[in-house]
Amino acid sequence: MTALPELIETGVRSGLQALYGADASGQEITLQSTRKEFAGEYTVVTFPLTRLARKKPEEIGNELGDYLKREVAEIKDYNVIKGFLNLEINDAYYVDFLIGTAGQEDYGQAPANGEKVVVEFASPNTNKPLHLGHVRNILLGWSTSQLLRAAGYDVRTVEIVNDRGIAICKSMLAWERFGEGATPASAGVKADHFVGNYYVLFETKFQEEYREWQATAEARKILEAENGKDLEEKAFWKTYKNKYFNQFSSLGTAAKEMLLRWEEGDPDTVGLWNRMNGWVYEGFEETYTRLGVTFDKHYYESQTYLLGKDMVDTALDKGVFYRKEDGSVFVDLTDAKLDQKAILRADGTSLYITQDLGTARLRYDDFGATRMVYTVGDEQNYHFQVLFEILKRMGEPYADGLFHLSYGMVDLPTGKMKSREGTVVDADDLMDEVIQEAYQSSLERESTSELSEEERREIIRKIGMAALKFQIIKVGPQKRMTFDPKESVDLQGQTGPYVQNAFVRTRAVWRKAGDADLSAAAEYDSLEPAERELISQLYAYPSLLRDAAAGYDPSLVAMFCYELAKNLHKFWHDVSILNAETPAAKAFRLSLCRAVGNVLESGMNILGIEMPERM
Repeated sequence: MTALPELIETGVRSGLQALYGADASGQEITLQSTRKEFAGEYTVVTFPLTRLARKKPEEIGNELGDYLKREVAEIKDYNVIKGFLNLEINDAYYVDFLIGTAGQEDYGQAPANGEKVVVEFASPNTNKPLHLGHVRNILLGWSTSQLLRAAGYDVRTVEIVNDRGIAICKSMLAWERFGEGATPASAGVKADHFVGNYYVLFETKFQEEYREWQATAEARKILEAENGKDLEEKAFWKTYKNKYFNQFSSLGTAAKEMLLRWEEGDPDTVGLWNRMNGWVYEGFEETYTRLGVTFDKHYYESQTYLLGKDMVDTALDKGVFYRKEDGSVFVDLTDAKLDQKAILRADGTSLYITQDLGTARLRYDDFGATRMVYTVGDEQNYHFQVLFEILKRMGEPYADGLFHLSYGMVDLPTGKMKSREGTVVDADDLMDEVIQEAYQSSLERESTSELSEEERREIIRKIGMAALKFQIIKVGPQKRMTFDPKESVDLQGQTGPYVQNAFVRTRAVWRKAGDADLSAAAEYDSLEPAERELISQLYAYPSLLRDAAAGYDPSLVAMFCYELAKNLHKFWHDVSILNAETPAAKAFRLSLCRAVGNVLESGMNILGIEMPERM
């Protein structure tokens, strides 16, 4: 079956030749979806054709519309609104499409194209559990990886764990001093939460120490000399905290000494580091499992932070980088409207950018991927501009396929979150909350009353997770967003449960239909408006996936599923299915329900959302 855009473009070119003697072989035909307030599915923009036809856009539209209706069997009718020719597709084409194509289980999935892609997401720190911000990162990264798979790519998912540095040492020191040998098991606390509690405890103890220091003569002297006598304690804390940590704090000194011992390979320190990180990884894996995500490989900063040095030496030899008099290595990116960027410190130690250069090469060596997607918050936009520019100048074979999937932060209705102050919303707590909201909502309905408690709980879990995932993914990646758990489970809004409910209705009608004979569907020859709307959406699904994959934007899939669900509910209201007026209408509408259900399930699966059979 030839695709409609191709048929229409070929017909338009033929029409321009037949009507105006114009060779339109090199002419770009502007084709777009028809606006909802007008009849039709495709719109030809006639303004660009005036040069060839030497007529007004509206005249061209009417003459070309007559030609297409007469010569192209797939065109049922047309209407012209100024310079826009709106085309209605023949019912028979859509019926054939539904029976022959849309009903296939894998409809919309592109064949394998052989191109490999690495998608990085999650990338947590081991000093704290995953929180709401991580959830957006993880859901965005996972749904993008699934979207690329649907578009035919060979995808590998990875994360890089920040398992080293002063923040991890703060948790370790707090446990060493105040933990009294406790373990996650003895405390009855999930392992990553257990470690995160000690990160918060360090901050608590640090602030206590700081307040005691503020009362000393030394602190008052600094206050008067550097900040003025009238400075409030809160402002003093904000302006002087880092200097206090590095110069006066005994806890700060102990944490820095622990970091040095770790870097020197001290067995006891490394042993404690392995033990506490092991707890965190155990907790992370539980959360990943609940979120339904997996990784093909985990990279660890403790293993990668020295990578890139060999690449720096090669780039120095090629003149990509230059060495300053103090021994530090820089690259001059001012001609790309970026800054001069440090690559190595004067003492030869690596920076984050050095590590990222090496990690990119390592991933290429591991997977041979010519595309790499980095799912990282928008506060790192500049870093990735610099990284990608450097890799291009170094001539890396994958450099043209790098993409920063930048996203805005996520807040709660109560505002921002702070990890070290213990005011974040943990991912596990958030999942528990939306599932509880789904449970409370389910108490108002009796549709699952005949199921066992275990079956009902599983359905509620799927509904709650759909609420969480859909509410986050439906927002375009670059937008900052606020997540409201109560709003997310609404069955009447732009929510995951709303889409699930539409899918459940398609399954319910099939259960009632039993072993219905669908062979008569081919005889159906007059589509209702609600049927045309649904089937034209189904037709657009493969191109929607291609566009969403090209833009690394799963929110387009989420909103497509919502619109499809909304139109299914309208179809349900406008026509009768099991009591249809003819056997052909019944068979066609059952086929349409099945195809819509399959596409809803396919689209939501890309978002990582499971579809229940009942709600």
